[in-house]
Amino acid sequence: MKKMFQSVRAKLFLTLCVVIFMIIAFLVIINNSVLESFYYYSKKNASLAAFEFINQNVENSHFSLELEKLSLTNNFDIIIKKGQEEVYATNKDFSGDFGEIPEVKYNVAYNVFRQDDIMYASSNVTIRKIQDKKNGINFILLTGTLDNGNEIWIRMPITLIKESVEISNKFLYLIALIAVVLGGIAITWITERFTKPIEELNDIANKMARLDFTKKYRINDNNDEIDELGKSINTMSVKLEETIQQLTRNNMELERDIEEKSKIDEMRKQFISDVSHELKTPISLIQGYSEGLVENINSDEESRKFYAEVILDEAGKMDQLVKKLLELMKLEYGEREFHDTKFDLAEMIHEMIRNSKVMLEEQGIKVEFKEKKQVYVFADDFYIEQVLRNYFTNAMKNVKTVSGQKKIKIFIKNIPQKNTVKVSVFNSGEPISEENLARIWTRFYKVDKSRNRESGGTGIGLALVKAIMNQYGTDFGVQNKKDGVEFYFEVTLSK
Repeated sequence: MKKMFQSVRAKLFLTLCVVIFMIIAFLVIINNSVLESFYYYSKKNASLAAFEFINQNVENSHFSLELEKLSLTNNFDIIIKKGQEEVYATNKDFSGDFGEIPEVKYNVAYNVFRQDDIMYASSNVTIRKIQDKKNGINFILLTGTLDNGNEIWIRMPITLIKESVEISNKFLYLIALIAVVLGGIAITWITERFTKPIEELNDIANKMARLDFTKKYRINDNNDEIDELGKSINTMSVKLEETIQQLTRNNMELERDIEEKSKIDEMRKQFISDVSHELKTPISLIQGYSEGLVENINSDEESRKFYAEVILDEAGKMDQLVKKLLELMKLEYGEREFHDTKFDLAEMIHEMIRNSKVMLEEQGIKVEFKEKKQVYVFADDFYIEQVLRNYFTNAMKNVKTVSGQKKIKIFIKNIPQKNTVKVSVFNSGEPISEENLARIWTRFYKVDKSRNRESGGTGIGLALVKAIMNQYGTDFGVQNKKDGVEFYFEVTLSK
C-alpha cells in the first residue's frame, strides 16, 4: 500500500485533486468576499450610465422610444418630472408609488434615511439601496436633477446577493466533484502515457545494474526529455557493455598470463627436480671414470679406451634424457603445436618393424602384423610415431617366452561410431600387477626395479605417450591379456 502511494501516478492524481480543491476554495472565498460588492458596483455603474444617457438625449425627438428601450433592456423603472408634472414614466406602478407625495414622505416610505444605505452621492445624483416594505423587494434607486431642471428617478430591482453566492458556491462544489472524476480519468491516461517510458527506463536500469545489457530503450522520435534520457541510457548501456567486455578480456588475458607463468615456474621446478634426480648416476659414473683417467689407474691402452667409452656412453644417455624431459615438459604444459596431416598408419607400422628387424632377430622375437591395406588417419605423424615406437620398444624389452616363443602382435581395429581406429601392441610375457597398471604412466616409474641401465630405459616413454594422447583427447591404456600384456591407443580417421 505504501509503495502504491509512492508511485508517480498516485502523486500526480493527489496533486491534481489538491490543485482542484485549492482553486475551488479560492473561488468560494472570492464569491463570499468580492461578488456582493462587485454586484452592487456593476448595478451602480449601470444606473449612472442610464442617467448620463437620459441627460444627453432628453431633448431628442425619439427620446420616448429610447427611454422605453433602455428600460426594457436593463429592467429599469424610470420617472421624469418637471415640478409636480410627470413628463415620462416607464412603469405606472412605479409612478403610482410617488403620486403627489413630497420627497420627505417618499423617503419615509422607502426607509432610506440611514446613511449606510447611500451607495453614491454627488451634486446632482444620489444612489441608495432601498426596500419596498409592501412586497419585500430590494431596489437600487437613483434620484437626480437633469441639466434641463427636470427631476429623475431610476429604480432597478436587485436579487438577494447572499442567496446567489450560496447557489454559486454549491455549483462550484459540483464542478469540483466533476473535475476530480474527469481529472482522475484524464490523469490516469496522462500518467499511463508518461510513466510507461519511465517504467521501461527503470527496468532497463535495473537490468544494467545486474550487468544485463540486452534490453534497449525504444526511441519514439518525440524529441522530448524522456527520449533524450532514453538515448543517453542506450549510449551508457553500450559503453558499459563494451567496457565490461574489455575488462573481462583483459582479466582473462591476465589470468592466462598468470597461469602461463605458474606453468612455466612449475615446469622449471619439475624439470630441475627430474634432472637432478636422474642425472645423479650418470654424473657419478662420469666423475668416477674421469678421475680414473686423470689418476692413470690403468695404464694400458685398452682400459683407458674402456673408461673413455663409458664416459661417452653416459654423456649420450644424459643428452637423450634431457631432450626427452624437455619434450615431455613442453607436451604436458601445452608448449607444443601439433601439425595434423593425413598419412598411412599401416605403412608407418610396417616401416617401424623393418627398421627393428636386426634387433628382433637377435632376441628371437616374432612380430605379427597382418594389415595389408592402407589405413589413413589424421594426426601429427611425428608424435604418433613416438607413441608407436614407445609401445613397440616397451614390448621388445618386456617380451617373454610363452609356449616356446617370444611373440609381439600388432593389429588395427576400426571403430566407426568414434570415427577412429584402435592400434594395439601385444607382447607375450608376465601380466602387470593391478598396483602397477596405474603407475606405469608416471615418469621414471619402472615395473622391474632390477633392470640394468643398459636395457631398463629412462622411464619417460609411457609418460610421453600419456602427454601426447591427452593432447588429442582420444582413448589409450593398457590391459592384461592371456599370456601377455596389451597396450593400445586410438587415433582419428582421415575425412
